[in-house]
Amino acid sequence: MLSVYAVIFSVSVMLLIGYMGYAVTGQMERKADVVIQWQLVYFGSLPDNKLADILQRRIEHERMHINYYGLFTADGAHIAGDVLMLPPGLSVERRGMTLEHTLSVAGVKQAPVVRAMAVRRGDGTILVVAHDLTHILAIRQDVINALIGGGMFCLLAGLAVGLAFGMLQMRRVKAIRRVTVQIAQGDLNQRLPTGGHDELDLLSNLVNHMLDEIERLMTEVKGTCDGIAHDLLTPLGHVRTLLVQVAERADTLNDEQLPNLVARARSNTDKLLERFRAMLRISEIGALQRRGGFAEVQLATLVSEVSELYEPLADCKAIKLRVKIEPVGAIHADRALLFEAFSNLVDNAIKFAPTCGTVCITLARTSFGPQVDIVDNGPGIPSSERQAVLKRFYRSEQTRHIAGSGLGLSMVSAVIQVHNFTMKIGNAEPGTRVTIECWS
Repeated sequence: MLSVYAVIFSVSVMLLIGYMGYAVTGQMERKADVVIQWQLVYFGSLPDNKLADILQRRIEHERMHINYYGLFTADGAHIAGDVLMLPPGLSVERRGMTLEHTLSVAGVKQAPVVRAMAVRRGDGTILVVAHDLTHILAIRQDVINALIGGGMFCLLAGLAVGLAFGMLQMRRVKAIRRVTVQIAQGDLNQRLPTGGHDELDLLSNLVNHMLDEIERLMTEVKGTCDGIAHDLLTPLGHVRTLLVQVAERADTLNDEQLPNLVARARSNTDKLLERFRAMLRISEIGALQRRGGFAEVQLATLVSEVSELYEPLADCKAIKLRVKIEPVGAIHADRALLFEAFSNLVDNAIKFAPTCGTVCITLARTSFGPQVDIVDNGPGIPSSERQAVLKRFYRSEQTRHIAGSGLGLSMVSAVIQVHNFTMKIGNAEPGTRVTIECWS
Protein backbone atom coordinates (compact mmCIF):
# COMPACT_ATOMS: atom_id res chain seq x y z
CA MET A 1 0.00 0.00 0.00
CA LEU A 2 2.87 2.37 0.80
CA SER A 3 4.32 1.74 -2.67
CA VAL A 4 0.96 2.56 -4.25
CA TYR A 5 0.82 5.87 -2.36
CA ALA A 6 4.39 6.66 -3.44
CA VAL A 7 3.55 5.99 -7.09
CA ILE A 8 0.39 8.13 -6.87
CA PHE A 9 2.35 10.97 -5.24
CA SER A 10 5.13 10.79 -7.85
CA VAL A 11 2.67 10.80 -10.75
CA SER A 12 0.81 13.72 -9.18
CA VAL A 13 4.03 15.73 -8.81
CA MET A 14 5.03 15.02 -12.40
CA LEU A 15 1.61 16.09 -13.66
CA LEU A 16 1.85 19.25 -11.53
CA ILE A 17 5.29 20.06 -12.92
CA GLY A 18 4.09 19.45 -16.45
CA TYR A 19 1.07 21.69 -15.97
CA MET A 20 3.18 24.45 -14.40
CA GLY A 21 5.67 24.28 -17.25
CA TYR A 22 2.88 24.46 -19.81
CA ALA A 23 1.07 27.30 -18.02
CA VAL A 24 4.22 29.37 -17.36
CA THR A 25 5.43 28.93 -20.93
CA GLY A 26 2.09 30.00 -22.38
CA GLN A 27 1.87 33.05 -20.11
CA MET A 28 5.48 33.98 -20.92
CA GLU A 29 4.85 33.79 -24.67
CA ARG A 30 1.67 35.85 -24.42
CA LYS A 31 3.40 38.63 -22.46
CA ALA A 32 6.36 38.62 -24.86
CA ASP A 33 3.95 38.92 -27.81
CA VAL A 34 2.34 41.97 -26.20
CA VAL A 35 5.75 43.66 -25.77
CA ILE A 36 6.72 42.90 -29.37
CA GLN A 37 3.36 44.11 -30.69
CA TRP A 38 3.85 47.49 -29.02
CA GLN A 39 7.34 47.79 -30.48
CA LEU A 40 6.06 46.96 -33.96
CA VAL A 41 3.42 49.65 -33.54
CA TYR A 42 6.13 52.12 -32.55
CA PHE A 43 8.42 51.20 -35.45
CA GLY A 44 5.46 51.27 -37.82
CA SER A 45 5.02 54.99 -37.09
CA LEU A 46 8.59 55.80 -38.17
CA PRO A 47 9.48 56.74 -41.77
CA ASP A 48 11.03 53.96 -43.85
CA ASN A 49 14.22 55.88 -44.70
CA LYS A 50 15.10 56.49 -41.03
CA LEU A 51 14.27 53.07 -39.63
CA ALA A 52 17.72 51.56 -40.19
CA ASP A 53 19.49 54.37 -38.32
CA ILE A 54 16.99 54.26 -35.46
CA LEU A 55 17.43 50.50 -35.08
CA GLN A 56 21.22 50.88 -34.99
CA ARG A 57 21.10 53.63 -32.34
CA ARG A 58 18.72 51.59 -30.20
CA ILE A 59 21.01 48.57 -30.38
CA GLU A 60 24.03 50.69 -29.39
CA HIS A 61 22.28 52.25 -26.39
CA GLU A 62 20.50 49.14 -25.12
CA ARG A 63 22.56 47.70 -22.29
CA MET A 64 20.69 44.55 -21.23
CA HIS A 65 20.06 43.37 -24.79
CA ILE A 66 16.70 41.80 -24.06
CA ASN A 67 15.46 42.74 -27.52
CA TYR A 68 16.97 41.99 -30.92
CA TYR A 69 16.12 43.71 -34.21
CA GLY A 70 16.66 42.99 -37.85
CA LEU A 71 15.69 44.78 -41.07
CA PHE A 72 15.76 42.76 -44.28
CA THR A 73 14.94 43.31 -47.92
CA ALA A 74 12.00 41.54 -49.50
CA ASP A 75 14.32 38.72 -50.66
CA GLY A 76 15.84 38.32 -47.13
CA ALA A 77 19.08 40.31 -47.50
CA HIS A 78 20.27 41.94 -44.25
CA ILE A 79 19.98 45.74 -44.12
CA ALA A 80 20.40 46.69 -40.47
CA GLY A 81 20.14 45.37 -36.89
CA ASP A 82 21.83 42.65 -34.83
CA VAL A 83 19.61 39.88 -36.22
CA LEU A 84 21.78 38.73 -39.12
CA MET A 85 19.48 36.26 -40.86
CA LEU A 86 15.79 36.16 -41.50
CA PRO A 87 14.47 33.18 -39.43
CA PRO A 88 13.06 30.52 -41.75
CA GLY A 89 9.34 29.85 -41.32
CA LEU A 90 8.72 33.12 -39.49
CA SER A 91 5.42 34.65 -40.65
CA VAL A 92 5.28 38.34 -41.63
CA GLU A 93 1.69 38.59 -40.36
CA ARG A 94 2.70 39.53 -36.79
CA ARG A 95 2.39 36.00 -35.44
CA GLY A 96 4.68 35.13 -32.54
CA MET A 97 7.11 32.25 -32.86
CA THR A 98 9.46 30.77 -30.26
CA LEU A 99 12.99 30.16 -31.57
CA GLU A 100 15.17 27.94 -29.42
CA HIS A 101 18.86 28.68 -30.11
CA THR A 102 18.30 29.15 -33.85
CA LEU A 103 18.30 32.95 -34.15
CA SER A 104 21.53 34.30 -35.65
CA VAL A 105 22.54 37.34 -33.53
CA ALA A 106 25.65 39.48 -33.97
CA GLY A 107 28.16 39.32 -31.10
CA VAL A 108 26.49 36.33 -29.36
CA LYS A 109 28.33 33.00 -29.16
CA GLN A 110 25.25 30.90 -28.38
CA ALA A 111 21.93 31.82 -29.90
CA PRO A 112 19.39 32.61 -27.17
CA VAL A 113 15.82 31.43 -26.78
CA VAL A 114 13.62 34.24 -28.10
CA ARG A 115 10.06 35.04 -29.01
CA ALA A 116 10.15 36.56 -32.52
CA MET A 117 7.63 38.38 -34.68
CA ALA A 118 7.96 39.93 -38.19
CA VAL A 119 6.02 42.43 -40.26
CA ARG A 120 6.26 43.58 -43.87
CA ARG A 121 6.49 47.34 -44.13
CA GLY A 122 5.06 49.54 -46.78
CA ASP A 123 8.32 49.72 -48.75
CA GLY A 124 8.54 45.91 -48.94
CA THR A 125 11.22 45.52 -46.27
CA ILE A 126 10.75 43.01 -43.44
CA LEU A 127 11.21 44.08 -39.83
CA VAL A 128 12.01 41.36 -37.28
CA VAL A 129 11.73 42.00 -33.53
CA ALA A 130 12.79 39.29 -31.05
CA HIS A 131 12.39 39.34 -27.28
CA ASP A 132 14.91 37.38 -25.17
CA LEU A 133 13.30 34.74 -22.95
CA THR A 134 16.47 33.32 -21.40
CA HIS A 135 16.13 34.99 -17.99
CA ILE A 136 12.45 34.07 -17.77
CA LEU A 137 13.23 30.48 -18.69
CA ALA A 138 15.95 30.43 -16.03
CA ILE A 139 13.43 31.54 -13.42
CA ARG A 140 10.99 28.92 -14.63
CA GLN A 141 13.69 26.25 -14.43
CA ASP A 142 14.60 27.35 -10.90
CA VAL A 143 10.96 27.07 -9.86
CA ILE A 144 10.67 23.62 -11.43
CA ASN A 145 13.93 22.47 -9.80
CA ALA A 146 12.71 23.74 -6.44
CA LEU A 147 9.42 21.94 -6.96
CA ILE A 148 11.22 18.72 -7.92
CA GLY A 149 13.54 19.01 -4.94
CA GLY A 150 10.67 19.76 -2.58
CA GLY A 151 8.64 16.94 -4.07
CA MET A 152 11.51 14.48 -3.64
CA PHE A 153 11.98 15.63 -0.04
CA CYS A 154 8.26 15.29 0.66
CA LEU A 155 8.23 11.89 -1.04
CA LEU A 156 11.18 10.58 0.96
CA ALA A 157 9.86 12.08 4.18
CA GLY A 158 6.42 10.64 3.45
CA LEU A 159 7.90 7.24 2.68
CA ALA A 160 9.94 7.30 5.88
CA VAL A 161 7.00 8.37 8.04
CA GLY A 162 4.67 5.99 6.22
CA LEU A 163 7.14 3.15 6.65
CA ALA A 164 7.44 3.91 10.36
CA PHE A 165 3.67 4.03 10.81
CA GLY A 166 3.32 0.96 8.59
CA MET A 167 5.77 -1.00 10.74
CA LEU A 168 3.90 0.12 13.83
CA GLN A 169 0.60 -0.98 12.34
CA MET A 170 2.12 -4.26 11.16
CA ARG A 171 3.30 -4.97 14.69
CA ARG A 172 -0.24 -4.37 15.89
CA VAL A 173 -1.62 -6.59 13.12
CA LYS A 174 0.87 -9.35 14.01
CA ALA A 175 -0.16 -9.10 17.67
CA ILE A 176 -3.82 -9.31 16.65
CA ARG A 177 -3.07 -12.25 14.35
CA ARG A 178 -1.22 -14.07 17.12
CA VAL A 179 -4.16 -13.62 19.49
CA THR A 180 -6.73 -14.63 16.86
CA VAL A 181 -4.79 -17.86 16.21
CA GLN A 182 -4.97 -18.65 19.92
CA ILE A 183 -8.69 -17.85 19.93
CA ALA A 184 -9.23 -20.06 16.87
CA GLN A 185 -7.47 -22.87 18.72
CA GLY A 186 -10.06 -22.65 21.48
CA ASP A 187 -8.59 -20.23 24.01
CA LEU A 188 -11.55 -17.87 24.38
CA ASN A 189 -9.92 -16.09 27.32
CA GLN A 190 -7.67 -14.20 24.92
CA ARG A 191 -8.58 -10.67 23.80
CA LEU A 192 -7.34 -8.53 20.93
CA PRO A 193 -4.85 -5.84 22.01
CA THR A 194 -6.19 -2.28 22.14
CA GLY A 195 -4.87 1.09 23.25
CA GLY A 196 -5.37 3.56 20.40
CA HIS A 197 -8.27 5.43 18.93
CA ASP A 198 -8.15 4.48 15.26
CA GLU A 199 -10.31 2.15 13.18
CA LEU A 200 -8.16 -0.87 14.08
CA ASP A 201 -8.83 -0.32 17.77
CA LEU A 202 -12.52 0.20 17.09
CA LEU A 203 -12.62 -3.17 15.31
CA SER A 204 -10.62 -4.81 18.13
CA ASN A 205 -13.04 -3.46 20.73
CA LEU A 206 -16.01 -4.78 18.78
CA VAL A 207 -14.40 -8.21 18.42
CA ASN A 208 -13.51 -8.26 22.13
CA HIS A 209 -17.10 -7.42 23.02
CA MET A 210 -18.27 -10.24 20.76
CA LEU A 211 -15.81 -12.64 22.40
CA ASP A 212 -17.08 -11.62 25.84
CA GLU A 213 -20.61 -12.51 24.81
CA ILE A 214 -19.51 -15.79 23.19
CA GLU A 215 -17.51 -16.77 26.26
CA ARG A 216 -20.43 -15.90 28.54
CA LEU A 217 -22.87 -17.97 26.48
CA MET A 218 -20.49 -20.91 26.17
CA THR A 219 -19.80 -20.80 29.91
CA GLU A 220 -23.54 -20.88 30.60
CA VAL A 221 -24.06 -23.79 28.19
CA LYS A 222 -21.05 -25.66 29.54
CA GLY A 223 -22.16 -25.06 33.12
CA THR A 224 -25.64 -26.33 32.30
CA CYS A 225 -24.30 -29.46 30.57
CA ASP A 226 -21.82 -30.16 33.35
CA GLY A 227 -24.54 -29.64 35.94
CA ILE A 228 -26.82 -32.08 34.16
CA ALA A 229 -24.01 -34.64 33.91
CA HIS A 230 -23.13 -34.25 37.59
CA ASP A 231 -26.78 -34.43 38.64
CA LEU A 232 -27.38 -37.58 36.60
CA LEU A 233 -24.22 -39.38 37.67
CA THR A 234 -25.44 -39.85 41.24
CA PRO A 235 -28.90 -41.30 40.47
CA LEU A 236 -27.41 -43.49 37.73
CA GLY A 237 -24.89 -44.77 40.23
CA HIS A 238 -27.71 -45.52 42.63
CA VAL A 239 -29.62 -47.34 39.89
CA ARG A 240 -26.58 -49.46 39.12
CA THR A 241 -26.15 -50.31 42.80
CA LEU A 242 -29.79 -51.33 43.01
CA LEU A 243 -29.40 -53.48 39.91
CA VAL A 244 -26.44 -55.22 41.50
CA GLN A 245 -28.54 -55.93 44.57
CA VAL A 246 -31.40 -57.16 42.42
CA ALA A 247 -29.02 -59.46 40.55
CA GLU A 248 -27.78 -60.91 43.84
CA ARG A 249 -31.34 -61.65 44.97
CA ALA A 250 -32.46 -62.90 41.58
CA ASP A 251 -30.75 -66.20 42.22
CA THR A 252 -33.37 -67.00 44.89
CA LEU A 253 -36.23 -66.50 42.42
CA ASN A 254 -37.41 -68.98 39.83
CA ASP A 255 -37.86 -66.43 37.02
CA GLU A 256 -35.42 -67.44 34.27
CA GLN A 257 -35.74 -64.12 32.39
CA LEU A 258 -35.01 -61.92 35.40
CA PRO A 259 -31.19 -62.39 35.45
CA ASN A 260 -31.00 -61.63 31.70
CA LEU A 261 -33.10 -58.47 32.08
CA VAL A 262 -31.04 -57.30 35.04
CA ALA A 263 -27.81 -57.92 33.13
CA ARG A 264 -29.07 -55.86 30.19
CA ALA A 265 -30.17 -53.07 32.50
CA ARG A 266 -26.75 -53.06 34.16
CA SER A 267 -25.02 -52.99 30.77
CA ASN A 268 -27.09 -50.03 29.58
CA THR A 269 -26.53 -48.22 32.87
CA ASP A 270 -22.77 -48.78 32.58
CA LYS A 271 -22.86 -47.29 29.08
CA LEU A 272 -24.68 -44.20 30.37
CA LEU A 273 -22.18 -43.79 33.19
CA GLU A 274 -19.31 -44.16 30.73
CA ARG A 275 -20.75 -41.46 28.47
CA PHE A 276 -21.32 -39.00 31.32
CA ARG A 277 -17.81 -39.60 32.65
CA ALA A 278 -16.40 -39.00 29.15
CA MET A 279 -18.40 -35.77 28.81
CA LEU A 280 -17.11 -34.51 32.13
CA ARG A 281 -13.56 -35.50 31.18
CA ILE A 282 -13.77 -33.53 27.92
CA SER A 283 -15.05 -30.48 29.83
CA GLU A 284 -12.25 -30.92 32.34
CA ILE A 285 -9.61 -31.07 29.60
CA GLY A 286 -11.08 -28.04 27.83
CA ALA A 287 -11.02 -26.05 31.07
CA LEU A 288 -7.30 -26.68 31.71
CA GLN A 289 -5.07 -23.63 31.91
CA ARG A 290 -2.96 -23.53 28.78
CA ARG A 291 0.55 -24.91 29.37
CA GLY A 292 -0.18 -25.21 33.09
CA GLY A 293 1.31 -28.42 34.47
CA PHE A 294 3.33 -29.23 31.36
CA ALA A 295 6.74 -30.90 31.61
CA GLU A 296 9.35 -32.64 29.47
CA VAL A 297 7.86 -35.80 27.93
CA GLN A 298 9.75 -38.59 26.16
CA LEU A 299 7.43 -39.61 23.34
CA ALA A 300 9.30 -42.83 22.60
CA THR A 301 8.66 -44.13 26.11
CA LEU A 302 5.05 -42.94 26.04
CA VAL A 303 4.24 -44.62 22.71
CA SER A 304 5.95 -47.81 23.85
CA GLU A 305 3.84 -47.92 27.03
CA VAL A 306 0.61 -47.37 25.06
CA SER A 307 1.45 -50.18 22.64
CA GLU A 308 2.31 -52.56 25.51
CA LEU A 309 -0.99 -51.70 27.21
CA TYR A 310 -3.07 -52.59 24.13
CA GLU A 311 -1.05 -55.55 22.93
CA PRO A 312 -3.21 -58.08 24.89
CA LEU A 313 -6.40 -56.55 23.44
CA ALA A 314 -4.98 -56.83 19.94
CA ASP A 315 -4.05 -60.47 20.58
CA CYS A 316 -7.61 -61.24 21.67
CA LYS A 317 -8.86 -60.09 18.24
CA ALA A 318 -5.97 -61.76 16.43
CA ILE A 319 -4.85 -58.32 15.27
CA LYS A 320 -1.19 -57.80 14.46
CA LEU A 321 0.07 -54.74 16.34
CA ARG A 322 3.12 -53.26 14.64
CA VAL A 323 5.16 -50.59 16.43
CA LYS A 324 7.96 -48.53 14.89
CA ILE A 325 9.67 -45.97 17.10
CA GLU A 326 12.42 -43.61 15.98
CA PRO A 327 14.51 -41.70 18.54
CA VAL A 328 13.08 -38.19 18.96
CA GLY A 329 13.76 -35.38 21.36
CA ALA A 330 11.66 -34.56 24.39
CA ILE A 331 8.62 -32.32 23.99
CA HIS A 332 6.88 -29.95 26.41
CA ALA A 333 3.50 -31.53 27.11
CA ASP A 334 1.12 -33.07 29.66
CA ARG A 335 2.09 -36.73 29.77
CA ALA A 336 -1.16 -37.99 31.26
CA LEU A 337 -3.28 -36.21 28.65
CA LEU A 338 -1.15 -37.47 25.76
CA PHE A 339 -1.28 -41.00 27.15
CA GLU A 340 -5.07 -40.73 27.30
CA ALA A 341 -5.29 -39.38 23.74
CA PHE A 342 -2.98 -42.02 22.22
CA SER A 343 -4.81 -44.73 24.16
CA ASN A 344 -8.14 -43.63 22.69
CA LEU A 345 -6.70 -43.65 19.17
CA VAL A 346 -5.13 -47.11 19.54
CA ASP A 347 -8.31 -48.42 21.15
CA ASN A 348 -10.37 -47.11 18.20
CA ALA A 349 -7.92 -48.60 15.69
CA ILE A 350 -8.15 -52.03 17.32
CA LYS A 351 -11.92 -51.73 17.68
CA PHE A 352 -12.52 -50.95 14.01
CA ALA A 353 -9.83 -53.17 12.51
CA PRO A 354 -11.17 -56.50 11.21
CA THR A 355 -10.29 -59.83 12.81
CA CYS A 356 -6.76 -60.85 11.82
CA GLY A 357 -6.22 -57.26 10.70
CA THR A 358 -3.28 -54.93 11.30
CA VAL A 359 -2.74 -51.82 13.42
CA CYS A 360 0.48 -49.82 13.01
CA ILE A 361 1.82 -47.30 15.53
CA THR A 362 4.69 -45.16 14.22
CA LEU A 363 6.74 -42.46 15.93
CA ALA A 364 8.81 -40.61 13.33
CA ARG A 365 11.22 -37.69 13.42
CA THR A 366 10.46 -34.93 10.88
CA SER A 367 12.15 -31.62 10.11
CA PHE A 368 9.45 -29.84 12.13
CA GLY A 369 9.27 -32.20 15.10
CA PRO A 370 7.97 -35.60 16.25
CA GLN A 371 5.01 -37.17 14.44
CA VAL A 372 2.82 -40.04 15.59
CA ASP A 373 0.81 -42.11 13.07
CA ILE A 374 -1.81 -44.69 14.06
CA VAL A 375 -3.05 -46.71 11.09
CA ASP A 376 -5.61 -49.50 10.84
CA ASN A 377 -7.03 -51.45 7.90
CA GLY A 378 -10.67 -51.15 8.99
CA PRO A 379 -13.60 -49.61 7.08
CA GLY A 380 -12.05 -46.15 7.13
CA ILE A 381 -13.69 -42.74 7.52
CA PRO A 382 -15.20 -41.01 4.45
CA SER A 383 -13.60 -37.65 3.68
CA SER A 384 -16.96 -35.92 4.22
CA GLU A 385 -17.09 -37.17 7.83
CA ARG A 386 -13.50 -36.60 8.98
CA GLN A 387 -14.34 -33.33 10.71
CA ALA A 388 -17.71 -34.51 11.99
CA VAL A 389 -16.21 -37.48 13.87
CA LEU A 390 -14.40 -35.00 16.15
CA LYS A 391 -17.73 -33.74 17.47
CA ARG A 392 -19.37 -35.25 20.52
CA PHE A 393 -21.67 -38.27 20.06
CA TYR A 394 -21.15 -38.45 16.29
CA ARG A 395 -21.34 -41.99 14.94
CA SER A 396 -20.87 -42.88 11.31
CA GLU A 397 -23.51 -45.02 9.64
CA GLN A 398 -20.79 -47.58 8.82
CA THR A 399 -19.85 -48.06 12.50
CA ARG A 400 -23.13 -47.73 14.40
CA HIS A 401 -23.19 -51.48 14.96
CA ILE A 402 -19.90 -51.25 16.92
CA ALA A 403 -20.16 -50.45 20.62
CA GLY A 404 -19.03 -46.98 21.63
CA SER A 405 -20.15 -43.58 22.87
CA GLY A 406 -18.90 -41.36 20.06
CA LEU A 407 -16.83 -39.34 22.54
CA GLY A 408 -13.35 -40.86 22.11
CA LEU A 409 -12.20 -38.66 19.24
CA SER A 410 -13.79 -35.60 20.89
CA MET A 411 -11.58 -36.22 23.91
CA VAL A 412 -8.53 -36.64 21.66
CA SER A 413 -9.38 -33.39 19.87
CA ALA A 414 -9.62 -31.55 23.21
CA VAL A 415 -6.18 -32.83 24.23
CA ILE A 416 -4.68 -31.82 20.87
CA GLN A 417 -6.12 -28.31 21.19
CA VAL A 418 -4.69 -27.89 24.70
CA HIS A 419 -1.22 -28.75 23.33
CA ASN A 420 -1.58 -26.64 20.15
CA PHE A 421 -0.74 -29.79 18.16
CA THR A 422 -2.34 -30.76 14.85
CA MET A 423 -4.41 -33.89 14.19
CA LYS A 424 -5.10 -35.07 10.65
CA ILE A 425 -7.41 -37.91 9.64
CA GLY A 426 -6.62 -39.51 6.30
CA ASN A 427 -7.17 -42.58 4.17
CA ALA A 428 -4.84 -45.56 4.66
CA GLU A 429 -6.27 -47.38 1.61
CA PRO A 430 -7.85 -49.34 3.17
CA GLY A 431 -8.50 -48.09 6.67
CA THR A 432 -7.84 -44.90 8.58
CA ARG A 433 -4.63 -43.00 9.23
CA VAL A 434 -4.60 -40.59 12.17
CA THR A 435 -1.55 -38.31 12.24
CA ILE A 436 -0.58 -36.24 15.29
CA GLU A 437 1.99 -33.53 14.57
CA CYS A 438 3.59 -32.90 17.95
CA TRP A 439 4.71 -29.32 17.40
CA SER A 440 2.92 -26.00 17.63
